[in-house]
Amino acid sequence: MAQSSPKTSLEGKRIAFVTANEGVEQAELADPWQAVKDAGGTPLLIAPKSGEVQAFRHLTPADTFTVDETTSEANADDLDAVVLPGGVANADQLRTDAPAVQLLRSMVDAGKPVAVICHGPWALIEAGVVSGRTITSWPSLETDLRNAGARWQDEQVVVDRQGPFVLVSSRKPDDIPAFNEQLVAVFAEA
Repeated sequence: MAQSSPKTSLEGKRIAFVTANEGVEQAELADPWQAVKDAGGTPLLIAPKSGEVQAFRHLTPADTFTVDETTSEANADDLDAVVLPGGVANADQLRTDAPAVQLLRSMVDAGKPVAVICHGPWALIEAGVVSGRTITSWPSLETDLRNAGARWQDEQVVVDRQGPFVLVSSRKPDDIPAFNEQLVAVFAEA
């Protein structure tokens, strides 16, 4: 395990990875998960149903991951930050899960940082928390985000500190190294 500097240590922090039970892009779940662990944090997989999450590599089924808590069981008070991985099917399903949307609203209302990649912002749009924020995403979400009041940028990673919570966003799996670096740094500050 890589040693974290005190500045980027997530020791004692519980980081929620909120996904649907199917369709999450594996790299966007597994790589940030490992970055959180390497920084000393405790990642928790939160999904609408107990059991497992089926990850995908684009459209091909990949690994499965064990759910730690359901979205209806999770409590924002017990969590320090949230990661929303992408995957078209994942994000589309997640935004229709009322407990997931409520959990995200509760995290944001408490000022807890959010890191989101690819199609993950759909859940934030549903939660009504992107208006006035600067964000990036997979390019096909640009119109959705602008219509929800966000300022969209085509950048590898965007960190928006101009709101009630810090928002880290990236576009795609190729951006994961920069995404991980920023999410660990932002979560360590919280």
